[in-house]
Amino acid sequence: MAPARGGPLASWPVAGLPELERLGLVDEAQLNHLKRLVGSWGFLADLCFADLLLFVPVEDEGRFVVAAQVRPTTGQTLYPDDEVGRIVTADERPHMARSWELRQVIDASHRIHDRGEVADIRCIPVSRAGTLLAVMTRESAPSVGRRSGELERVYVEIFDHLARMITAGEFPFDSEDDESDKAPRVGDGLARLDATGRVDFASPNFVSALHRMGIHANVLGARLGEVGLDESAVRAAFTIGGPITEEVDREGVVLLLRCVPLRDQGSVAGAVVTVRDVSDLRRRDRLLISKDVTIREIHHRVKNNLQTISSLLRLQARRLTSEEARAALADAEARVRSMAVVHETLSASGAASQLVDFGDIVRLLVRQVNDGLVLPGRRVEMAVSGTAGNLRAEVATRLAVIITELLQNAVRHAFRGERASEPGHVRVALANEAGAVVVSVSDDGVGLVGDASPASTSLGLTIVNTLVEELGGKLTVASGDGASGTTIELRVPPGVRRVSPSTLEDTGETPAVAGS
Repeated sequence: MAPARGGPLASWPVAGLPELERLGLVDEAQLNHLKRLVGSWGFLADLCFADLLLFVPVEDEGRFVVAAQVRPTTGQTLYPDDEVGRIVTADERPHMARSWELRQVIDASHRIHDRGEVADIRCIPVSRAGTLLAVMTRESAPSVGRRSGELERVYVEIFDHLARMITAGEFPFDSEDDESDKAPRVGDGLARLDATGRVDFASPNFVSALHRMGIHANVLGARLGEVGLDESAVRAAFTIGGPITEEVDREGVVLLLRCVPLRDQGSVAGAVVTVRDVSDLRRRDRLLISKDVTIREIHHRVKNNLQTISSLLRLQARRLTSEEARAALADAEARVRSMAVVHETLSASGAASQLVDFGDIVRLLVRQVNDGLVLPGRRVEMAVSGTAGNLRAEVATRLAVIITELLQNAVRHAFRGERASEPGHVRVALANEAGAVVVSVSDDGVGLVGDASPASTSLGLTIVNTLVEELGGKLTVASGDGASGTTIELRVPPGVRRVSPSTLEDTGETPAVAGS
């Protein structure tokens, strides 16, 4: 039965294929069929040594738009300029229009517009589920007086078979896998199989690929499995009647193998197998995986070492009688643990780029400070909002220490005096403004008021100011009287390329922010 004509595609607007999808004026199944065709037709263009154009009818009767175009890598193109978006009439493209009207493949000669050049064309109706969707044209320079070789003859035969499948709605396959854009090209190596799965043609590049795998037997007339090549992809393609892509590894040589069945009236009549040597790519992948594992292991060990140092500081603090010394060691332990959090996140993510989600780190820091400083009798609620995006490890480490110091400062000093027995709140707000990281730590405590302020010679905030300076950032403080609380905002500009090593010294100078 001849396919029905029209449907939603008969009124497509004048636009290319991507625009049609964006406008959403097309039946989704039909559009996906054309997308699969366009996604795989580099393979078709190489087989037929010709340009392929996809013509779709528009609202006006007898007018078509070139919705897509592909050039071959195995031959010379007739169209140095893109034809996509060009509107043609039935008079300008009579053979293509006739193919649309008759739903038949038509071979003819056609004079290319503007140049007067004659081309051999084949007009192939594109159908799906009995509905005519478009016309694909194969266009090449005339081959008069030139005798084609066996390779070219077989390639064109394969294309002709696929063209019949396109007209019958059997190609592209509804089960087309997602690897079609990464599939081997025709020039990488091609073999044709008959209905029994035996090779009746193998290109020189296909034979060379087998030789690299140590297979030197004659493949003609044999199944791939009989000569030592894993043919599980071929068996699967014959079984399901759809394309299969797999990698075959033999003696250190990795071939990407794709098998496309050739169907005839619903049954598999043969197949096309293309291969590409991806050994170098896989070796690089293995090196990257090895590098990633090594980096993760390094971060894991650094995290363990920092946690050991933290435990030693905690043990040392327990043996001291001086409250001031114990507090100093507790502060040092908190700083070490904040750095360990960054390395713990990196060891878990396995990110070879050394980027970490800073929001996750801040939430871990808040939990640590809350567990370590907030006593049962002190009700201080901590919360985190917003996101700062991904940051490099060296930036995240310094910010982690800064935030730990600010959180400790808020817990220890914001809720004192009359507020000591009342519930308190500490909020950490994160933002990323055009690449600049903005961190705000605010509380609803007593604020920084006269003598109620902590000692101005704070080591903790000396560290904060030094790290902020290294990051090229800016620290601002907003604090009112009474219970209005304090807000400290840190802004780190974008494009921090390199952070210099810390040169922390206890200078005894008054820091920009009192506390800690």
